[in-house]
Amino acid sequence: MSEPEKDSNQHQYQHHPDQPPLPPHHQYGTFEGVHNHPPQSVIGFPQPVPPPGAPGYAVAEGRPVRQHRLPCCGIGIGWFLFIVGFFFAAIPWYIGAFILLCAQYDDREKSGYVACLIAAIIGTIAVIFGVTSW
Repeated sequence: MSEPEKDSNQHQYQHHPDQPPLPPHHQYGTFEGVHNHPPQSVIGFPQPVPPPGAPGYAVAEGRPVRQHRLPCCGIGIGWFLFIVGFFFAAIPWYIGAFILLCAQYDDREKSGYVACLIAAIIGTIAVIFGVTSW
């Protein structure tokens, strides 16, 4: 056996005379990049850059901004209407749906108004099927 035995899983790459030689640090792998692009020296997430023309980031000084407390024991009108709708024949749910669709409201109360809208739709469907006695 004059030639060393080759493993069947290893591949021998031969250099062709019409191709330039590969650099000595070349490795075959999934994330090797292109050969004509210089290697990146920084690895990771990009760092924040200040806006153009600004010497640095502005820092707000003073008291922290506090939002006002929501009405109805801090839960908001939307959730209050949703809970009360179980006791007052779903009329508060329609009021909450009307507020969601036609009035201005605090964004923190949107989830309560959406719950009223869904409950009003389900209540309407239940009444329609109950009246038609399916």
